[in-house]
Parts: sequence; C-alpha cells; structure tokens
Amino acid sequence: MTIFVTGAAGFIGSNLVDRLLSDCEAVVGYDNLSTGRSEFIRSARRHRNFTFVHGDLLDASSLTESMRGASRVMHLAANADVRFGLEHPRKDLEQNTIATFNVLEAMRANNVEEIAFCSTGSIYGEATIVPTPEDAPFPVQTSLYGASKLACEGLIAAYAEGYGIKARIFRFVSILGQRYSHGHVFDFMKQLAKDPSRLHILGDGSQRKSYLHVDDCIDAILLALDTGHERIGIFNLGTDEVCRVLDSVDWILGRLRLSPQVSFSGGRQGWIGDNPLIHLDISRIRGLGWQPKKSIREAVELTVDWLAANRWVFAKRY
Repeated sequence: MTIFVTGAAGFIGSNLVDRLLSDCEAVVGYDNLSTGRSEFIRSARRHRNFTFVHGDLLDASSLTESMRGASRVMHLAANADVRFGLEHPRKDLEQNTIATFNVLEAMRANNVEEIAFCSTGSIYGEATIVPTPEDAPFPVQTSLYGASKLACEGLIAAYAEGYGIKARIFRFVSILGQRYSHGHVFDFMKQLAKDPSRLHILGDGSQRKSYLHVDDCIDAILLALDTGHERIGIFNLGTDEVCRVLDSVDWILGRLRLSPQVSFSGGRQGWIGDNPLIHLDISRIRGLGWQPKKSIREAVELTVDWLAANRWVFAKRY
C-alpha cells in the first residue's frame, strides 16, 4: 500500500509519517512547508520507502499528479490558526475547505477509495452536552477554523455517499508531544524562554480543555482505519479528563523549576473562538479497544521536555 500524507512535515503529520514507515508502508508526503518544518522529516527523507513532494494543495494539477498510485489518503494539512482567524478569514476557506475539495477531486481522478481526515473538536463550538458525543446537536460555530473544518467534513461525507469512498473523520482535542509547535504550551514556553520572570495568560486561566499525546492520537487513527466496513466513520479523539489552563501552567513551571510573575488578560475566553470548555465523549473509539496511554499531565510534561531541548522551534512560528 502507498499512503499519501498531506501536511507531512507538520507536527502530527511528521509523527504519522515516521509511524507508517516503521510499519513498512510506502509513504508519499506532500507539504508546502508554509508551517511544516523540513527538520521534522529529516529522518524520513533518508528512508527508501518515503517520497517527499514540495507542493501546495491549492495547486490541483500538482496534487493530482503526485497522488498517482496511492491507495489511501491521510489528510492532515490545514491552517490551524484559530486565534487570529478573523484577521485573515480567506485563509481558512482556502487552506482548509478548498484544499480538501482539491484532495477529494485528486482522489477521484486517481481512483483512491479511502481517506482519513483530521478534523477538530472545535466544530462543537460551545457544546451544550459535555462530554460531547459525535452525534451532539448541530452546534453554532464559534470560529472560522471550526466552520471551515465542518465544511470539509460535509464535503467528505458527500463524496463518500456519492462516489463510494471510505472515510474516517477524526475530531481532535488539542494534541501534544514531540515536534509540537503551535498552541498554549508552545506560547508559554516561548514567553518563558524570552523572560523567565514573567508569564502572561490570555483569559482568566479557568478555561478547561482536554489534551492528547500525539502517539496516542496516531494509535487511534490507525486502529480506526483498519476496523469496520461502514462507509463513513466519525471518531472523537481525546481523553476522559480535562484540566484548567492554570493546571497546565503549574505543570510547566514545575517542570522548568520557575516561579514567574503571572498576569491575565481576563475574561472567560482568551480570544474569540477559545471555547471555555472542550471535553469530548470518546466512548466510540474506546469501543474499538483503544485507550490513551498517557495522562494529560504526562503529555504536557513530555512536551515541555521536548521544547526545552529543541528551542530552535521558537525562532519559527505560524
């Protein structure tokens, strides 16, 4: 099997590529390196079963040609900039929704019959049911990012019904781990690297979120891909626990042995689209026999360790 991975040089994508190569799969990685890091695929590029294509998903002809011969698409490439989405609203439409349409059309042109799509728990908005199941009432969208990802899900479902492809859609909580380069732990670590005496927190720190380590995330994706014969499968990926932003701050500072002066912007949200509570019901993926191996605290602390040892990532940013 040849697996086509979009966003192959990104945080989750590069970890997925390494896992697939370790499982002796042939992988074609596709990335425009706008947010992905060439350093993340340095080892993969030395592997005989890996081919890298420096290409943009908005270039439909290049995408279609590069996908030739693939058996499965794992679509991870996206604009994940929730916080600043309102400053460039077209970016979510183009890099998420239109890019996904191009992926689906390239699949159709190449007779690729299977896709795994990385969506987001943000599509649930400020959910009224917590923990939030996959079949929760249709939510009001609170971010352009979430809205664009939900549009992607709709396109994929329609292609699955119309063209008979098999689709697996994964709605993530925030993912942590090695090569993590976007999110609150990154932001806090970058602040502290610049000035270990001060830390500024957006919101009041009471926001409660669930987090998942990237290794556990990939375990779940690969399990769900190879289980079941239904045309469309949608899975929440997270943990059974949540933590406050202030909890993660305590773990970060404890790991670094720092005691900075902490300040807050105030309010229940750090920015528009920062849902104050994200906690997903993961009973569906658990029903397949999966369970996370790492707690949220372990995931945070491992991420801190990786960032502390790889401070070069702070010089580059979305």
